[in-house]
Amino acid sequence: MQIIDLHCDVLEKLTRLENVDFRNDSRLDANLNNLKAGNVKVQVFAIFIHPSVPQERKFLEAARQIEAFHTKVLSEPEMIHITEWNQINDLEDGQIGAVLSLEGCDCIGDDLEKLRVILDAGVKLVGLTWNYENEVAYGTLEDSSKGLKPFAKDVIDLLNERNIIIDVAHLNEKGFYDLLPLSKYILASHCNARTLCDHPRNLTDDQVKQLVNHGGRIHVVFYPPFIQKGEDHATIETLVKHVEHLSNLVGIENIGFGSDFDGIEPLFVEKLSNASEFPNLIQALLEKFTEDEVNLLAYSGLVNFVSTIEGRKM
Repeated sequence: MQIIDLHCDVLEKLTRLENVDFRNDSRLDANLNNLKAGNVKVQVFAIFIHPSVPQERKFLEAARQIEAFHTKVLSEPEMIHITEWNQINDLEDGQIGAVLSLEGCDCIGDDLEKLRVILDAGVKLVGLTWNYENEVAYGTLEDSSKGLKPFAKDVIDLLNERNIIIDVAHLNEKGFYDLLPLSKYILASHCNARTLCDHPRNLTDDQVKQLVNHGGRIHVVFYPPFIQKGEDHATIETLVKHVEHLSNLVGIENIGFGSDFDGIEPLFVEKLSNASEFPNLIQALLEKFTEDEVNLLAYSGLVNFVSTIEGRKM
């Protein structure tokens, strides 16, 4: 069964580690060989700038990750750059679609031109924050009562104009509710159910329902502390419970995968430690859902979602 994974942090490793090979480097959870073994058909690669990077260097680091995407990921003949969502339907056997996302607007500061440059590089999803405050909004580890900042309107208007999906995965609760009526396309790329695991990075039942009511989706994340509260380990069966809960809440067609591979080590779900082990998760899901339902979760639900978005040639 084919997979779409909405989040990995390969690009940060490609710019930080020495002599790293995207095709088969064992230091990469989502290297090319693992993606192929896991039947991943589309992989979203996040531009993530660590908060320890000085503000004046963050845009340069984003540019370095975009360069690594082109020189190390897209240099592999199997990897196809997705700049319009409808290209997913044109992928041939053996090809894997590669999508760019921006995990937080920290790197743009208060400069909208920097965001335009990043979007022009082919970014299709943008999160307003990571875990902490920036010039746009407040992250999930900030005061949940603080909402979007004034600059957020300019950012959101540009993203809506470009038909860019806005990702709420790291946005705090007040910012989430402020964003809903303003966003054109919206989803949570890597979050779980807070009802089952009370962590600020997960969404409450009301948030999940409101997200889907506004046309959005939620993609479950494979990080054990977001699956089982206070635990550094988790089983696939425990992760499946989040899928079951969310399915009962909003329907399986509105759920997907956002592994966060290469951003979660050394903590992994048992038998789900890299992209090659996606079939283990699929098998566990097939014990709870029909094959058609699991296909919606793994692949076609997201394809249906992006089919409503007008393509934009880069």
